[in-house]
Amino acid sequence: MGKEKGTPASLEDLIEKAGGCAVVDGGFATQLERHGAVINDPLWSALCLIKDPDLIKRVHLEYLEAGADILVTSSYQATLPGFLSRGLSFEEGELLLEKSVKLAVEARDSFWDSVERTPGHCYNRALVAASIGSYGAYLADGSEYSGCYGPDVNLDKLKDFHRRRLQVLVEAGPDLLAFETIPNKIEAQACVELLEEQNIQVPSWICFSSVDGENAPSGERFKECLDIINKSNKVHAVGINCAPPHFIEALISKFKELTKKAIVVYPNSGEVWDGRAKRWLPSKCFGDDKFELFATRWRDAGAKLIGGCCRTTPSTIQAISKVLKERS
Repeated sequence: MGKEKGTPASLEDLIEKAGGCAVVDGGFATQLERHGAVINDPLWSALCLIKDPDLIKRVHLEYLEAGADILVTSSYQATLPGFLSRGLSFEEGELLLEKSVKLAVEARDSFWDSVERTPGHCYNRALVAASIGSYGAYLADGSEYSGCYGPDVNLDKLKDFHRRRLQVLVEAGPDLLAFETIPNKIEAQACVELLEEQNIQVPSWICFSSVDGENAPSGERFKECLDIINKSNKVHAVGINCAPPHFIEALISKFKELTKKAIVVYPNSGEVWDGRAKRWLPSKCFGDDKFELFATRWRDAGAKLIGGCCRTTPSTIQAISKVLKERS
């Protein structure tokens, strides 16, 4: 298949085309809820794959219009065991995973077709990153923010959990894979080993969460986690997602010392999610103006990919995109 005009061949090309720092999209579930979707459910935003796929495409388009260079799919909490527990068949679950990629690709392609005809537009043709949430995200008990999976969860169990979902998402044709909110070293190792064993050719990033601004949620040092990732040429970027934004600058500096891979950061707004009570706790928050201010600081500190996670919206991404593209 020939490369389309204006298509970045790789993540590295996109970063260069974006002026040295590309923009990732923002909170997905947050935006679905703003449109009236009810997703207080173990499947979370993946529920809309079943109930309202058109809304998923609409949210993707809103982020593209806001200037996102990378769309992350709605598959974060979409897992085969999760779908099976809802009474769906294995095949139906696989089709929904595939659909998460197709919806993002369709949104990207239709958006690009329309802007490509507009002289002087400032958009890049976005890449689609298939979201692969951590084992803790599937458990829906907040353990992606603790890393406490219990004594029965070993390396093989984590690889078994991720294997088929990874295969299905890769077969659906994304440009990238995004392993998200990884809370501990063992799951990072499981992701790296699976990429090698399956000989996955789609470039990926691995993002950790952090609850103290210093370490992985499990308490393990990021050096231990990144030592594993640095050995893999399948992982093109590494970073932090869904951590409070006031941690980000120091973590970029730390990661700069620990890896030569591109650094990706997409923090939440600073609100704290109570995984047991299933609600957002009031806390010190970043508004769009603060994201605008800090996006340049994060870029100057060394981040190559910047976006938002929970409780951020297309207006947040527009603020980030505007300031990064102004100065690039």
